Amino acid sequence: MNRLLKPVPALLALSMACATAASFAQSLSPLVPADGAAASTWRFVGFPKSKADIPATRFELADVQGERALKVSTRASYGTWVHDLPKVNPGRLQWRWRLDQPLTGGKVVADIQTKAGDDAALKVCVMFDHPLDRVPFVERTLLRIARSVSGEDLPAATLCYVWDSVHPAGLQGANPYTQRVRFITLQGKGAPLAQWQTETRDVAADFVNLFGDELPASTAAPKVRAVLIGADSDNTGALSVGWIKGIDWVR
Repeated sequence: MNRLLKPVPALLALSMACATAASFAQSLSPLVPADGAAASTWRFVGFPKSKADIPATRFELADVQGERALKVSTRASYGTWVHDLPKVNPGRLQWRWRLDQPLTGGKVVADIQTKAGDDAALKVCVMFDHPLDRVPFVERTLLRIARSVSGEDLPAATLCYVWDSVHPAGLQGANPYTQRVRFITLQGKGAPLAQWQTETRDVAADFVNLFGDELPASTAAPKVRAVLIGADSDNTGALSVGWIKGIDWVR
C-alpha cells in the first residue's frame, strides 16, 4: 500500500480530527503567526475513504502533570497533522515530547525497519522541496505517478524524527515502503517513559546526512515545505499514548 509516510494517498483524506484546527494551532503556536491568521494551515491527514475501516489517531488538548499539551493516542490507527509552509530555509527545529505508553498489545512487534511493523508512537517530520531531477529514475517515475493519482504535489524527500522503543536512539534508515522518507530515532529502547524530553535538531544538517546521496557536492539542503506530527499503529494493531508541545524554529 502507498501512503504518505507509508507513503502516498493518505493525503487524499483531509478531515477534522478530535481537536479543532484553531485549538490545535494554539497548542503548536510557534509555527503559526501570533494573530492566528494561519491557523487553518494545520490540516489533519488520515487514510482515504477506501480505508475507512482504519480509525484515525486521536489528537486532543489535555493536561499532563500540570502542563497543557497535545495528547496523541493510537489504537490500531493512523493520522498526522500537517502544517504547510511557504518554502522556508531549514533552520533549527525544537519541540518537547514524552511517551507514556509505547506501542503494546499488537498482533506483531513494532519495527520501523519492516513493513509489517512500520508504526511509530510519536514522530515529527519535515518535508522538503527536493528537486525531482535528483531522485533516482525509478523512484522519480513512481513519485510522478503518485502525484498524478493523488492530485497532490507530494514531496520528494521527507525526514522523520521518531520516538522508538525497539531500536536504540540514533538509528538511521529509510522507510521500508519508500526511499522518499528517511528517519532518525531520537529516543530509543530504554528511554524513560512519562518524562518530557526536549529535542533540538539542525534540520539542514540532518537532511544532508540522510539524503546526501542525492545532493551534488557542496549543495545546500532544499527549502522546507511542511512540518507534521503523527503517530500510527495500524500495521501492528497496537496501542500507544504520547504528548507533544512547543514546536518552534529557534536560532
